[in-house]
Amino acid sequence: QVQLVESGGGLAQPGGSLRLSCAASGFAFSTYAMHWIRQAPGKEFEWVSGITAGGDPYYTESVMGRFTISRDNARKMVYLQMNALKPEDTARYICNKGKTSEMRVGLSEYDYWGEGTEVTVSS
Repeated sequence: QVQLVESGGGLAQPGGSLRLSCAASGFAFSTYAMHWIRQAPGKEFEWVSGITAGGDPYYTESVMGRFTISRDNARKMVYLQMNALKPEDTARYICNKGKTSEMRVGLSEYDYWGEGTEVTVSS
């Protein structure tokens, strides 16, 4: 069965960095786009970043230049390097599998979700 397991969350100071990882299994990883979304306390889900099967990265405007998404098809891993963290980045970060190889954003475009990993940015 499909599994997505996130890790790497934790507490970071403003301006600090964290690297999130998502271990995927149970599907042909290299043929699907992968995404990171987040949900801050009391707020709706927000798409953060995605990467196509071909490796093209996409970002929401608020993280552009600070976050970097990457994938390792051999290891079936997707990563989110988060630099210059801000308090407003505090959220649960969730790894999602896209339904296609292309970049399509929207909750209906993901067919499997991980449990998520908590990121707290605070001094």
